[in-house]
Amino acid sequence: MNKPDTYVGIDNDIFGGMTTIGKTIRDARVFGLLEDTETCEGWNLAGIDALLQKVNAEWDKYGCLVSHLPEDLFERHQKIHGDAVKKARESGWSGEFETEDEK
Repeated sequence: MNKPDTYVGIDNDIFGGMTTIGKTIRDARVFGLLEDTETCEGWNLAGIDALLQKVNAEWDKYGCLVSHLPEDLFERHQKIHGDAVKKARESGWSGEFETEDEK
């Protein structure tokens, strides 16, 4: 099976978008690097990688810790990621896949 050349978009991603790319997109929204409506559908790997580099640069400013975000970004992070977790759980995601190797 061949891997797709482009990303399916966070709304079409597996596990309700609870993937590494999905997290990158949500973080990019938190930092204002993407509009909240941008799903990245049709983006190629280079575009996703460039976005990841920008997101990582933003996280570096805060020691890669949510608790170090200024209040406005912290609240935005909680809302964006909280809404995503709720939506993913409603679609059957439990989080077990991400922690499977920790057992």
